[in-house]
Amino acid sequence: MPKRIPGQELEAILAIVAAHPDAIQVRTIREGLAYELPPRMLQRRLALLVEQKRLLAEGRGKGRRYRLPPGDVVARAKPAQISITATAHPDRVEVYPPISQKAEAIKQAVRAPIQHRQPVGYRRAFLDDYRPNATFFLPAETRQHLLEIGRPPGGERPAGTYVRRIYSRLLIDLSWNSSRLEGNTYSLLETERLLELGESAEGKDALEAQMILNHKAAIELLVEQADEIGFNRYTILNLHGLLADNLLADPLAGGRLRRIAVAIDGTVYHPLEVPQLIDECFQKILDTAAAIADPFEQAFFALLHLAYLQGFEDVNKRVSRLAANIPLIRENLCPLSFVDVPERAYVDGVLGVYELNRIELLRDVFIWAYQRSCARYSAVRQSLGEPDPFRLRYRALVAELVATVVRAELDKKAATALVRQRAAQHVPPEDQARFLEVVETEMMSLHEGNIARYRLRPAEYQVWRQGWR
Repeated sequence: MPKRIPGQELEAILAIVAAHPDAIQVRTIREGLAYELPPRMLQRRLALLVEQKRLLAEGRGKGRRYRLPPGDVVARAKPAQISITATAHPDRVEVYPPISQKAEAIKQAVRAPIQHRQPVGYRRAFLDDYRPNATFFLPAETRQHLLEIGRPPGGERPAGTYVRRIYSRLLIDLSWNSSRLEGNTYSLLETERLLELGESAEGKDALEAQMILNHKAAIELLVEQADEIGFNRYTILNLHGLLADNLLADPLAGGRLRRIAVAIDGTVYHPLEVPQLIDECFQKILDTAAAIADPFEQAFFALLHLAYLQGFEDVNKRVSRLAANIPLIRENLCPLSFVDVPERAYVDGVLGVYELNRIELLRDVFIWAYQRSCARYSAVRQSLGEPDPFRLRYRALVAELVATVVRAELDKKAATALVRQRAAQHVPPEDQARFLEVVETEMMSLHEGNIARYRLRPAEYQVWRQGWR
């Protein structure tokens, strides 16, 4: 009986072909794969895809080329923009950051049906093979680019100086975005009301409010102790203790390394189970991260390896996201708040690390996310190129809603309700969450120097602002 070809391998091949507008040769496909396939195995997979009519073959011998059938098109925006990915099925539309060809192959591999993906365990060599300041996940030109856009003017300052200047904005952004990546359904304005007034949103699970409040406490630790935090047990264990407060079945598990086996939904990855090995790997991660000189390489290493180890019973990815900010805060660089990052793109990147030990997709998401954060907190906006196509598409409706909120003198709670109502009426379901974020961000960014774009008068703005709570 012939051996069954894994579905993720076929999807990875299709993703590479889809990334090229013209027919391509086998060599291009082989170079784009995130893993090695012997030539005969690759030929068998190509032949099967042609037989299934998922690929078209042109020519013979060494000149043979492959392309997608008409209609199977993947359209992408320019680098550093969010892209709208459309397939042959018009009802499937997805917002996704721009990614490389290798990252696309990883994306397709981790999206294959779970029964077609090979179960894997924690691979210690993935950690042990990394050599601080000799191995680099981020290329030199990328690290230099991130430094240029993330470094605020003003020269050398004490650790935490820059983040304290933008603290109130960062507290809301990072708490909301990190929680959103965990499936939290609070809106941006609901998060602001919770953090500023302690008011929970109606109809929401209490665990969601707890998650956001825990982020606030953890961010406060990073900012208030900016000159003391680092990749050491005190910082990371206490980050977990704060982020996991009142969220775990075992109250003693907060801030303590895992002593039980865990399973992760939606993946074939099985983390370590032996407590001694978990502790050894955790310490190795801390020692390695602490030895890395470049702050961006440090940030990405922490984001990747703390999540991969799954050293705690839960809340591991939240710890990794906040820990990634440690070197940025200490070096007075723009923090990483994960603004605009689609949940699915982040999850795909993490799964690529879990199941394949491939970093390309998570790296692309990390780099793009940092560019978006810099645009939020600094004047370095030219690095993002052209305007966000999503905002352009809904520009008129956004402007109308902002003006209505101000003229009707709505508070944050009423404004959120209105935006949700209009979104349900005028925006496709797949765009509604992003649309809500865009409108709420515009309202939170209103000041007397930009109200003219909404045809608002100073008197209207002043009256509204007094009741905006």
